[in-house]
Amino acid sequence: MINVQDIDIRTLLPQQDPVIMVDGLLDADIKSATTHYRVRPDNIFVTDGRLNPCAYVEIIAQTCAAQLGYVDKYLLGHDFVRIGYIGGVKDLQVENVSEVGETLTTRIEILEDVMDMRLASAEIRVGERRMAVAEIKIAVSQETI
Repeated sequence: MINVQDIDIRTLLPQQDPVIMVDGLLDADIKSATTHYRVRPDNIFVTDGRLNPCAYVEIIAQTCAAQLGYVDKYLLGHDFVRIGYIGGVKDLQVENVSEVGETLTTRIEILEDVMDMRLASAEIRVGERRMAVAEIKIAVSQETI
């Protein structure tokens, strides 16, 4: 059994640099995932040392992508990863803004998985400080990487 923390996150994501917004998995299973991301000064969403809160949606989406990729490759044993597209974001609440150097931890929980649509709840934290919460709808495509 592979340790999820040893997985190269780039093998699970359709996104590539410069928009990769997760550094790695902390845990993952059939219904959830937790990722981490250290905010770097060269991030395209950073201005004046602060991460634009719109980046939180992309971080949540990429955490969902990492979970889907983990399921496809490591739980189902496929040699491909399905691609998902943001279908909607609901109840996004930004509580704090992240700064360069901080490490964000994003946790998603799959609430519903019906046909090719997924609904997930998400929370982003820096330590004990909550940065944002939201629900996200992902349309899972038959396209693969």
